[in-house]
Amino acid sequence: MTYETVIGLEVHVELGTKSKIFCSCDTSFGAPPNSHVCPVCMGSPGVLPVLNEEALRLGMKAALALNCQVRTDSKFDRKNYFYPDSPKAYQISQYDEPIGEQGYVEIEVNGEKKRIGITRVHLEEDAGKLNHSPFGDGSFVDFNRVGIPLIEIVSEPDLRTPEEARLYLEQIKAIMQYCEVSECKMEEGSLRCDANISLRPYGQEAFGTKAEIKNMNSFRNVERGLEFEQQRQEKALTRGEVIVQETRRFDEATGSTISMRGKEDAHDYRYFPDPDLPRIIVSDAFLTACQEEIPELPAAKRERFMQAYGLPAYDAGVLTTSRFLAEFFDATAQQVSDPKAASNWLMGDVLAYMNASGESIEAIRVTPTQFADLIGLIEDGTISTKIAKTVLKTMLDSGKAPKQIIEEQGLVQISDVDALTAIAKAVIERNPAAVQDVLEGKEKAIGSLVGQMMKETKGKANPAVVNQLLKDLILS
Repeated sequence: MTYETVIGLEVHVELGTKSKIFCSCDTSFGAPPNSHVCPVCMGSPGVLPVLNEEALRLGMKAALALNCQVRTDSKFDRKNYFYPDSPKAYQISQYDEPIGEQGYVEIEVNGEKKRIGITRVHLEEDAGKLNHSPFGDGSFVDFNRVGIPLIEIVSEPDLRTPEEARLYLEQIKAIMQYCEVSECKMEEGSLRCDANISLRPYGQEAFGTKAEIKNMNSFRNVERGLEFEQQRQEKALTRGEVIVQETRRFDEATGSTISMRGKEDAHDYRYFPDPDLPRIIVSDAFLTACQEEIPELPAAKRERFMQAYGLPAYDAGVLTTSRFLAEFFDATAQQVSDPKAASNWLMGDVLAYMNASGESIEAIRVTPTQFADLIGLIEDGTISTKIAKTVLKTMLDSGKAPKQIIEEQGLVQISDVDALTAIAKAVIERNPAAVQDVLEGKEKAIGSLVGQMMKETKGKANPAVVNQLLKDLILS
């Protein structure tokens, strides 16, 4: 490309409270339309909003975890606009005094760390949801989402590729989940992202004309939408066309962005301090309590896994994408002699099983101690790797301990040379050609004989013992 891409993300995170930000309505997902509403969130005349302290606490935790400078004195403003999903014709948000500013998140791109600045983190209420008729004859409004507490995380325009945007968003999600600020379920809308993207000639300081992309409901779609828009703008600029500032939506089926509406340089939302809400004054004790609730975050945990357990960067990155997964591995690694083996089994067979079953890792029926016991049984030769896969599958299905499964199914590995000798002699007698290859120095030929031994013993024979036994019998 002859142009440099400039990307900034606006991420909305739904805070994990049981009630809305200014009233006591339920926030649970999936309720019948307009069943979780009241005069406060519907903006009836004469009602007064009251700030949900839990929403403030979660918002402060998020700002601290994102390395922001946190305000202990802030306020709410009214953002005035009319749209059918906003019953009050304004949104309660924060304008010039947000709870957090000047933060950052670090991502790793091609093995190098890159710091992405965060302009601000502010609290606000969510709007309703428009459900458009498939026949195009109207729209239906569900106000259940009105008043659900959000934070908006606005990045600096520091992202330069769609991949960086995806990595940044993944990091934001992990941090929010680690801090238990939000479940961040993109499919339910509790993590939403709008992206601003523009192109400029390399070396030019001024930004190009940007497009805002909406309707990207997965990490992959964020990357796809930005890739398409990057290519669209580059082709237009190469042809000498002028980029129009506009809002576009991402079409998942075609992988393209489609113009929705033109966008002015600035909206006049007529912000002013909300007269019904007092200023937010945070005590030192409240701020300290929020700080103390922040756990070891993904980046720090990733570094510790690499240093303490000798894991490669890739393993540490995968294992720290989820707080539960990271803590499960951590607890396992402290009970085994080879943490890398635990990492391999967890990233491979365990995650494959959970993905195939459609369950999240949090639903796993195996404890870290049971998982560590399985790895120990492989290491001490009680069971082979092949049998371990069968045992692990049963563990994941039933939650039973590995030793119980091995005893019930008679799966103990056979390492007794005397017990294996008769089988080995029979295999040698049936395969004179393979034996001759071994005698001629073609050591790979031993593999077929080992395979037959494993078949004869239904996978219970110790492969290392079998390999050596066959060589001793053939070469003696």
